[in-house]
Amino acid sequence: MTTIAFLGLGAMGSRMAARLLEAGHPVTVWNRGAGRVQPLVDRGATPADSPRTAARGADIVLSMVRDDTASERVWLDPVDGALQALGEHSIAVECSTVSLPHVTALATAFGQAKRTLVDAPLAGSRPQADAGALLFFAGGPGAAVDAITPVLQPLSGAVHHTGDVGSGTTLKLLVNALFGVQLAAVAELIGFAARAGLDTNAAVAVLGSTPVCSPAAKAAAEAMLAGHWAPAFPIDLVAKDFGLIAASAASVPLADAAGGVYTAGVDRGYGADNITGVVQLYTPRAR
Repeated sequence: MTTIAFLGLGAMGSRMAARLLEAGHPVTVWNRGAGRVQPLVDRGATPADSPRTAARGADIVLSMVRDDTASERVWLDPVDGALQALGEHSIAVECSTVSLPHVTALATAFGQAKRTLVDAPLAGSRPQADAGALLFFAGGPGAAVDAITPVLQPLSGAVHHTGDVGSGTTLKLLVNALFGVQLAAVAELIGFAARAGLDTNAAVAVLGSTPVCSPAAKAAAEAMLAGHWAPAFPIDLVAKDFGLIAASAASVPLADAAGGVYTAGVDRGYGADNITGVVQLYTPRAR
């Protein structure tokens, strides 16, 4: 079986690493906080005390961390970053949602080291990770993407080769922007309907039956009205991702406006709620 190192065991990374273990792969794991390591060790993983130690001897090294800063630390830290431990034929896979300038900087560092990088962020949240139904957007050499696809299969519904390094990150940011803009609009419109005296449940049912309402928007609107915002894609991460979009594009005014909505949600104390909890900004009926 392919030898794997997994760096970052948050809500998503721990689920992904667990599925790789279930598929029979030897998996070495590292996390900044040691508390998340032991449950995977109990399931057969090998613990490592640094990204560099985890990566040493691995065929494929996957990273799933929070942001640019965490990604830079796991790959490029001069003391224990994983890049310096990668073998000539190893493949590094950055699954984290990060900015395009950061991926460009990673690609430069990997190119100078003559090592292979694929940026393969994913669409989906905790339920999809549990079910092995994530969608990966993989940017990098075709041979490398072909090599990692069987390894990602236990995690994924599909692996899309999007082009060169950086294309996966760009597409992931597009997906998150489209989703976030829709849900910000839906939340605002629910508030508008409530202030206008409409029965919001009836209004959402009608909107959901029209061709202008996407399935994602319909499901989110129903969850907003039901007060369902247990975290799957927390508002603080949504706000973070819109910041990555702003850092990656010269002019995205609509995305910037939507990002401001989620930042306001964080400021109001809703950051730990699911993205659907943003409706709390617009209607007192929520919560």
